Amino acid sequence: MASIEEFAAGSTILVDKPLNWTSFDVVNKIRWNLKQVLGVKKIKVGHAGTLDPLATGLLVLCIGKHTKQINDIMVGTKTYTGTILLGKTTPSYDLETEFDQEFPVDHITEEDLERVRQSFIGEQQQTPPIFSAKQVDGKRAYDLARAGKEVKLKSNTVTIEEFKIDTTQLPEVKFEVTCSKGTYIRSIASDFGKRLNSGGTLIELRRTQSGDLSIDDAKSVDEWIEFIRS
Repeated sequence: MASIEEFAAGSTILVDKPLNWTSFDVVNKIRWNLKQVLGVKKIKVGHAGTLDPLATGLLVLCIGKHTKQINDIMVGTKTYTGTILLGKTTPSYDLETEFDQEFPVDHITEEDLERVRQSFIGEQQQTPPIFSAKQVDGKRAYDLARAGKEVKLKSNTVTIEEFKIDTTQLPEVKFEVTCSKGTYIRSIASDFGKRLNSGGTLIELRRTQSGDLSIDDAKSVDEWIEFIRS
């Protein structure tokens, strides 16, 4: 086992991010504990791919000289599981904001659901949510959206490699999706509802894979703090 000094000099760790924490909350918690144990003022800690506060799961943290590997790690595909609620929408496409519209769901058939599922497979253009960290004129889109200002975002090219759905609990749709870097699962939820002539909101999200790295090998924040302080 590496010493804590060696660990801080260069490590990549897998964290199971808790609900309602930002990715930066996790980074700051790990960094603060490392600084406390080592008695230093500065340690490099960064994450390889943001998770929204309402998402849980795999967050890859790079420490010390391993922060140079962040861009390489972020390039890999990501796998997520979660739940889409059909028939309702929110401005943020998830539960960060209140429901603002309701739509019918009675017309949706199994054939419709399968057709729409297949329509997501492959390369396509996707517009990010206005409640996202995308830069607009030097400002974060979510800051402008929360201030009530109009936000227009350009679409990005994304690739959906796999998209599985479980429709046994409609209007909730369970899913597992494997996708390219930069794919917004909230946008998939919103677009899924639209393509069914209804609405869709992401009500649950968990990242299970990032490249070759798996949530099965991750530890909780508390477990990593215990390791750092042991």
